[in-house]
Amino acid sequence: MRSKKSIIILGVILSLLLAVNTYAGGHDHDRPVKKGILLVAFGSSMPEAQISFDNIDKRVKQEFKNVPVRWAYTSSIIRKKLAKEGKNLDSVASALSEMMDQGFTHVAVQSLHTIRGEEYDNLAHTVRAFKTMPEGISHLIVGAPLLSSQKDMENAVSAIINNIPKSRKKNEAIVLMGHGTHHPSNAFYAALMFHLQQKDPNVFVGTVEGTPEIDDIKAMLMKKRIKKSYLIPFMSVAGDHARNDMAGDEDDSWKSILTKAGIKCEIVLKGTAEYQNMIDIWVDHLKVVMDQLK
Repeated sequence: MRSKKSIIILGVILSLLLAVNTYAGGHDHDRPVKKGILLVAFGSSMPEAQISFDNIDKRVKQEFKNVPVRWAYTSSIIRKKLAKEGKNLDSVASALSEMMDQGFTHVAVQSLHTIRGEEYDNLAHTVRAFKTMPEGISHLIVGAPLLSSQKDMENAVSAIINNIPKSRKKNEAIVLMGHGTHHPSNAFYAALMFHLQQKDPNVFVGTVEGTPEIDDIKAMLMKKRIKKSYLIPFMSVAGDHARNDMAGDEDDSWKSILTKAGIKCEIVLKGTAEYQNMIDIWVDHLKVVMDQLK
């Protein structure tokens, strides 16, 4: 008797679950497809850095005509600073919430970060949370940051070599400043320098908040008796780090440290997103995501 009763209860539960799933699936199927793109950057509060974001925005809109493009900054510090200036920028969560309310069903979230570091991880976690929301965005995929694969590394190396100032001589150094992180993905910077030096032994990559540090780079330059270096940011924008930590007049800036070591410095204040061949890599990642959304 108990066995028969248990079977009946189980049957009722399965029927209810089937009904709920059928309803949800049918409801989602009936919703009109509305595609969108959310571009996600760390952000910058410096007006001079806006050219990088404008370049990416223009390029993405050219590649994906008629697809609405939105922006979000992952840095809460940058957003708060801009808010005091009357410029309100969305976080990833607020941007996705707004897109959800506006009926977007298919959204490509393209990371504009350089590596799969902490900022990228937080972005991926936020997107995963939105995937579980009922009546939310049914198709939501994150595009890879700049350096995510061996192919990305090869493309980035080619772009960097092609972007070296024409005035630079072979016995002069190119020193790229990356942001750096305590996240394991910081290893990408050392790997990038290894691959670059297979093409040009006088190209170096250091970081502000990771390794290699500027002292490591200085030692390498002095060992090679290099007398001049070009300092170039390896960040999407030539923002605060580039203008102060790299090119500033303070004693602890990269320019000051190398100058004191007898190495003349020439500054190039251009972020990676100011070069079309670097934007190509992010756009290729976005194309992959847009194809998956089909």
